[in-house]
Amino acid sequence: MKAFRVSGMMWIPSEGVWAKFTKDLVAEGEKDAVEKTYSLLGSKHGLKRRQIEIESVEEIAPEESQDPVVLYHFKRGGE
Repeated sequence: MKAFRVSGMMWIPSEGVWAKFTKDLVAEGEKDAVEKTYSLLGSKHGLKRRQIEIESVEEIAPEESQDPVVLYHFKRGGE
């Protein structure tokens, strides 16, 4: 497992605007990171895939992340 940073834009229907987002997560590869991003944003904000535009996916060192899930995963040795 590796740490990834996914960045892009998501549609905010209540405000009628596009907003930037950055999400750090743990995934097997870039494709998995993209799928997890769609899943997480869709679940949390009720968005469809067409309302999420992914602009970049980059592998990062786990220490660069501030996300508690990422830090915890690598602190305990990752499984």
